[in-house]
Amino acid sequence: MICPRCDSEKVELLTKAPKDNAWEVYICKECNFSWRSTEGDDITNPEKYDERFKINRKDIGSFPVMPPIPKLLKDEK
Repeated sequence: MICPRCDSEKVELLTKAPKDNAWEVYICKECNFSWRSTEGDDITNPEKYDERFKINRKDIGSFPVMPPIPKLLKDEK
């Protein structure tokens, strides 16, 4: 399987539907893009994925680092 966004082959199954295997979610280990197996071809097919949203894997290292999620504050009731 190839990532629709960055064309990487480093795609893994993330999870499956809890019942009936109705869908699966995949994740790209290079660009972190994720998608459901039930999405249309415009999302799942790299050749039909909108070019405006494609990224070059060579550029990933220069992307800004995502800030960590802070700990939740305790409820002050």
